[in-house]
Order: sequence, then C-alpha cells, then structure tokens
Amino acid sequence: MEKVIQALKAKLAEEQISTNETVRELHSKDETYHQTSLPDVVVFPKTTEDVSYIMKVSQEFKTPITPFGVGSSLEGHVIPYQKGIVVDFSFMNKIIEIKQEDLLVTVQPGVTREQLNKELKKYGLFFTVDPGANATLGGMAATNASGTTTVKYGVMRDQVRNLEVVLADGSVIQTGSLAAKSASGYHLNGLFVGSEGTLGCFTELTLQVYGIPEHVVAARATFPSLTQAIQAVTSILQAGIPIARVEFVDEASIIQINTFSETDYLVKPTLFLEFHGNEAGLNADVAFTKEIMQDYACDNFTSETDNAARNHLWDARHNLAYAYIHGHAGKKMMLTDVAVPISELANSVIYAREELDKLGVPGGILGHVGDGNFHCLIMIDMANAEEIKRANEFNKNVVLYALERGGTCTGEHGVGVGKMPYQRQEHGAALDIMKQIKKALDPNNLLNPNKIVEIEEETLNEIY
Repeated sequence: MEKVIQALKAKLAEEQISTNETVRELHSKDETYHQTSLPDVVVFPKTTEDVSYIMKVSQEFKTPITPFGVGSSLEGHVIPYQKGIVVDFSFMNKIIEIKQEDLLVTVQPGVTREQLNKELKKYGLFFTVDPGANATLGGMAATNASGTTTVKYGVMRDQVRNLEVVLADGSVIQTGSLAAKSASGYHLNGLFVGSEGTLGCFTELTLQVYGIPEHVVAARATFPSLTQAIQAVTSILQAGIPIARVEFVDEASIIQINTFSETDYLVKPTLFLEFHGNEAGLNADVAFTKEIMQDYACDNFTSETDNAARNHLWDARHNLAYAYIHGHAGKKMMLTDVAVPISELANSVIYAREELDKLGVPGGILGHVGDGNFHCLIMIDMANAEEIKRANEFNKNVVLYALERGGTCTGEHGVGVGKMPYQRQEHGAALDIMKQIKKALDPNNLLNPNKIVEIEEETLNEIY
C-alpha cells in the first residue's frame, strides 16, 4: 500500500488522500448490521481525470476500489471487505447544468437528492426519486434506488438519460444521450444503473426531472386489519387512479412514529398517500380513492393540502427507521427488502407479519406497496448469537417466499453482500451472463469485488 499511496500522491493533492484511522473507520461501514472492514486509504477525487488516474493506479498495483457516496446503503455495498482504496465522491458535488426546456439536469455523483431539489425548485422543477435518506445521486444510480414516489414516476433507472463512466482501465465512456428514447445499440444505461460500482465509477449523470405539481394532496387512511389495507391498495391501482405515493405502515410502526415524531396517529394498519395534479382532477381522485377504501372498511381518512402538514406526515414516515433505532438503544437494524407481483402482495405481507410475530424481537412492516415492495424492519442484539441466527433465518424465509411467487430478493436496496446468497435462485443461468459481463469489464475483479456476483476462489487467490 505504501507504493499505492506514493503513486496516488504523484497526481492528487495531499487533502485528497487520507490514511487517518478515523476517516478510514467512517468508510468501513454503511447503515446496516453487516460486519465492518477498514480500507487502506480513502481518496477524494475532484474531477473525472482524477477518477481515471485512481483506476489506473488500481490496475497497476492490483488494488481493489470501492466507490462511496454518503454511506446510506442498506446491504453492505460500500463496505471494503477486500480493503484497498475507497473512492469518496463528496468533493464531486457540482450541479453542472440544468436544461429547463428539456427537463434534464447534469450532475456530478456526489450531489445529494436534497441538494438537487433545492436548486431545481428555483426553476419550478423537482427530481422524483425519494428513497428517504439524503443519498447521493451517484449512489442512488449505483443501487437503482427508488422509494415513495416510484408508483407514479418510476425507479432511478427510469430517470437516467446518460452516464459518464470511468471503467476499470481508466477509460471514459458515455452510456446514453439527451434524447428521450433511442433504439441504437445495447442499453448501457440499464446495465450500469444498479451495478453497485462493480463495473465502473460514475462521474457525471444526466437525469430526467419534472415540473412541480400544481396541486398536492396528502392523506392517511386506517383500516381494521392489515389485509384490508393491502387489498385497498390493489383496488386503487386496478382502478387506474394516478396516485403518486402509497405507503403501508403497520401498527407496531405507528407506535414508533407517535413516540419519535410526537404524532397522535391511530394505532392501526395505516396507508400514507399522496396525489399530484391539478386541483379539480385531484378532488375527483381523492373522492374516488376514499370511496374505494370504504369498500375495505376504512374507518378514518384524513387529507392534508397545507404544505407544513404534508411535510410533517412524510417526515414521520421517512424517519421511521430512525424511530426504531432511537427506541431500541444498543440494537442494530436489519431491514428486509422484497418485491412481489401486486396479486401476491397481501398474502406476502400477512406471511411476513406472522413470521415476525414468531421471531419475538421488536419490529414492524412498512413499504411502498403501490409497486409491490415492502420491508420488515427488525431490531436485533448483535451480542446475541442465537438472535442473529433467528433473524437471518427470518430474512431468508421472507426472501424465499417472495422468490417462489415470482418476486425479487431486493426491490430497491440492491444486492451488496446481504442478498448475494439468493442470486442463483432468482436469476438461474442468467447469473452466469452477469459474471461474464463482470469479467469482461473488470477482468482483475478490482471494482467493488465480490458484490452482486462472486468469482471463483482460485481467481481470488491469484489477485489477493
């Protein structure tokens, strides 16, 4: 590593390279319970040229590279288990261009979601993907993030028009164009979005943005049972109501929300909803939604048009994970993340709740149920080996239940290391194609190695 650091210093400024133990420790983990691992050095590039040079140093000395945004990932994506170089993109945080008429923006990867929306607001625009955390846009593209607004606007992959990517050998490519559609060549945007830093490092992203809606209505609806709440969502979607957000929160999670966010919501299975559009159209949509919900015994429906009240409602939902962490000091959070076909959603959530009750640890169920994606949030004692074992078995059972019904092991958090055990079952022979792509673009397995796909042990021995 001494030679690696000397090579880095030949091109980069002193403040761009750190071997400080505290800095390394901050880059040894993400937001989850996964085992930490210290990198050897943390590097802070300022330009595409810097990233290209770092890649070339990596190849010369066969040193692994792990890209890092703000560390808000949830499956161990940014934990450098092979040590080496962590590339922190926080210095590359410029909004390069806003093309208002084209509804496009070009940014560096270290720009955060909230930073972008603050700037876009001046133009009457907003970026739709809302995973809850104030993640970097580079990290969101790397994991194909989604969140509360996916049901209307789509996932991160749907918003990416073009990427500037530095490949393992230091070469730089563009993956798309500014056009709204193209039938030219392989869909490289789709390949690189969700690749979790295993195929290259993003240095610029061109993203689609939208006009801020003329009118927004938020609402809460409570139901006597979990089943009725989920069935109401299915009916809303089947009716074609253009809902912008529909989130499910179970009773255990409402208790945490009330304590942490100082709300007084009814402790019942609850849907948090939001509608975007013009005032006349939204009034009709809200009324129709309310009518559908009454068919499923909805016993309370409260709507909000005031901006402060709407923000408070969604802040309470977004802070749910922190509410659990704050309410269970000394425990670590495990968050499952499966998505299933809408027709399987109700039974999947019921199964997960029953399994969670058997587990006997604090936890709840929440999710972006409008697109079939839900999470089980559980708090575990990392000093209790038996509890960890049971929690991992619970996670496995929820994943296998989803896969057996045509679902996926991760709806939005990504694979990282946490979901690698399920890749073969989910993808079958297609996983071998993914491995071939990885080997073609990263033949030395230096880019975020052993995330998403594993390579053969003998190759690992050769490299490390």
